[in-house]
Amino acid sequence: MRYYVAMVAGIHTVAFHGIEVLDIEVQVQVVGGLPNFVVVGLPDKAVAESRERVRGALTSIGLSLPPRRIIVNLSPADVVKEGSHFDLPIALGLLLIMDVLPSDAVDGHVALGELALDGSIRPVAGVLLAAIAAAGSERGLICPAASGGEAAFAGGGDVLAPQGLIHLINHFRGVQLLTPPEPRLAEDAGSAPDLRDIRGQEIAKRALEIAAAGGHNMLMVGPPGAGKSMLASRLPGILPPLDAAETLEISMIHSAAGTLADGTLSRRRPFRDPHHTASTAAIVGGGQRVRPGEVSLAHNGVLFLDELPEFNRAALEALRQPIETGEAVIARANIHVSYPARFQLVAAMNPCRCGWLDDPGQACSRAPRCAVDYQARISGPLFDRIDLHIDVPAVDLADLALPPPAEGSAEVAARVGAARAVQSARYESAGIRTNAEAQGEALDAAAAPGAEGRELLVRAAEALKLTARGYHRVLRVARTVADLDGAAEISRPHIAEAMSYRRIAHVSA
Repeated sequence: MRYYVAMVAGIHTVAFHGIEVLDIEVQVQVVGGLPNFVVVGLPDKAVAESRERVRGALTSIGLSLPPRRIIVNLSPADVVKEGSHFDLPIALGLLLIMDVLPSDAVDGHVALGELALDGSIRPVAGVLLAAIAAAGSERGLICPAASGGEAAFAGGGDVLAPQGLIHLINHFRGVQLLTPPEPRLAEDAGSAPDLRDIRGQEIAKRALEIAAAGGHNMLMVGPPGAGKSMLASRLPGILPPLDAAETLEISMIHSAAGTLADGTLSRRRPFRDPHHTASTAAIVGGGQRVRPGEVSLAHNGVLFLDELPEFNRAALEALRQPIETGEAVIARANIHVSYPARFQLVAAMNPCRCGWLDDPGQACSRAPRCAVDYQARISGPLFDRIDLHIDVPAVDLADLALPPPAEGSAEVAARVGAARAVQSARYESAGIRTNAEAQGEALDAAAAPGAEGRELLVRAAEALKLTARGYHRVLRVARTVADLDGAAEISRPHIAEAMSYRRIAHVSA
């Protein structure tokens, strides 16, 4: 029989290193010897179990493995292979050797997909990344049908998205033709919550508009029920829509995480609100397979941390580097991965543990020590990285009876969009999107205040003992305030408003 002769079939697939794609060749060999099926080349548990899924899938379509020794080598062998997407290329290699498929059927293709025991092909993470890499190397892609929508966005060559192995076999044998998948955008989930729903809190609304216009981080401090979470949830509704580049960036990260629903891409900015019990790995990324964390899943969107002091201290401190650099770098003994993490941090907290520090009717029995201890859970360096610090007082009950305000999210979004357009034109040559990202020469050129504004800034910075970081963050906020006013130069009122949003300790021991 032919299986006594050593035969090798090579199928191209990929491995993922963050959002970087590595080319992997799956080499399948059938040789004489006792029946055995081994996978080598640093496979993880999911890859090692592929042999059973492949065996079951082939059996379900009426095929059996050759009664010989089967060796699968994942090359290069010094790269760790993770995930179930190696099932499909392994099965294709066996089908080539068994003459079920023509010898040149999958030439020029990259394949990935998980096999079910009934022979169907299940969706896997990273199809969009693999499609972009395949298009860059002028190869086609074979992927699960459920992931075909995201693969089609790569705009490359031939994309085959079969429901199961039998459909793929029939396509290559000319029995049926697989229709190329079409790019799919997620359906609009409805209108976002509107600012018109919020009564009172005019100062907080103004700060929210500034945060949206300049991409600034924001912290709201106030008693329970003041509306902090309501304000935060309305931020995405006043942010400008994603452009094509931003949509692709976000989708690549969510593809790597396996969170693209039904292979569809969304044009909505992410809004992530993890619970305060989230671990450091969940927030910044990591874990056994080094998945992207909340900071990366919120890339080009909003990361909302409610009850900020209740988060794990290590998780909060881990935010400092992504806030500054716009990327989350995860280092392990055997791997070093970087994910984009240019997010907008919006946080909320009570002034003290009970939340009633400044309420004379429900005064905190341990004030001020209760507030000092509670606020001390947030480090000074993290506070210093937040541009806007807002006190959100309890809503007056009389305000709740007032009619809805005349201005809602649509009106605010129009002003935010105009300010963002100004910033886009200003920083076009520097590759900067918002005032919050400006630094160095770009910031000096854009945010140079007038003489009166500079005098006020210097005096206030000395009085408040601002750090160099705090000084520049005030300038960025002042630049945004001026953009909302349509002013070319930063004046004294712009500096004054920006300074009013800097943190001043709410309590003293």
